Amino acid sequence: MPGLRGSRGGTRTGRGRGLRFEDASPPRRGPSPRPGPGRGGVSPPWFPRLRGLSAPCRVAMSPSALLLPLLVLAVPAPAAAAGGCGPCEAAQCPALPPRGCPLGRVRDACGCCWQCGRGEGEACGGGGAAGGRCALGLECVKSRQRRKAKGGPAPGPLFPSAGGPPGVCLCKSRYPVCGSDGLTYSSGCQLRAASLRAQSRGEPAISQRSKGACEQGPSIVTPPKDIWNVTGAQIYLSCEVIGIPTPVLIWNKIIRGQYGVQRMELLPGDRENLAIQTRGGPEKHEVTGWVLISPLSKEDAGEYECHASNAKGEATASAKIHVVETLHEIALTKDDGAEL
Repeated sequence: MPGLRGSRGGTRTGRGRGLRFEDASPPRRGPSPRPGPGRGGVSPPWFPRLRGLSAPCRVAMSPSALLLPLLVLAVPAPAAAAGGCGPCEAAQCPALPPRGCPLGRVRDACGCCWQCGRGEGEACGGGGAAGGRCALGLECVKSRQRRKAKGGPAPGPLFPSAGGPPGVCLCKSRYPVCGSDGLTYSSGCQLRAASLRAQSRGEPAISQRSKGACEQGPSIVTPPKDIWNVTGAQIYLSCEVIGIPTPVLIWNKIIRGQYGVQRMELLPGDRENLAIQTRGGPEKHEVTGWVLISPLSKEDAGEYECHASNAKGEATASAKIHVVETLHEIALTKDDGAEL
């Protein structure tokens, strides 16, 4: 470097604006220097010693360099986001409804005030303390499209939709449950809501008896209908039942005597022109059965019974088959509830 000279262990001198500085190499041995009187300390051995300046002012600094720390301290901290959480002041929290919350109370998004929990299908989320929170057992779900359009972070456990558009409260357990009242609820959240309503009326709480729908005896969804037709035709009777567990469906032909029912003939028996068909559905725990007769004969006339049973009970429904010689007879004798 021009204007400097020196060697290892010696000194280097230079000139700059009338000042001379000297760089002393650190000593290899010996005790560390001690502060002298009137000094706050000793500069490290590598620090340049300036000549031509008084002791208190060893290094000259520009005014802008002196103001830099003050400017850094003067910069205010980032302001809280709109709708953000401030200090918790419980005295400023809004009051809950006098009759309580139908679905129970929860803390707001800031963890400060109590508010009524929101139910299934209700809006939730949003930034700050004004955002609605879902009741116990529900979660705030926001569609990916809405979250992506907003460009905000994914919802978290405390702020499910903080800074983003509101979501919708959905039950975490989305399967049917059986309540202690013998009724089936579509989810555990529906059961809990019914239990809270019952307690508000002074009735016992409703608990979950089991997962899945409650067992129930069979019931006839679609009973068979009376049929009028001519010999040689092809006809069928149908019956739809439901129950939990799924019922077993059978068909009987009722043989009546002078004093009422004489006996039941289990179908299909040994009839060559008659067939029985059964399948599950159309809904869960439902079963549908048919009696198919082709060709129809006069011996097939009579009353046919649809009989459903399971561990909880049984149910029956019946219809009649009328066999006539001509279609003209059907118009004269059948009623409005019959089918051709």
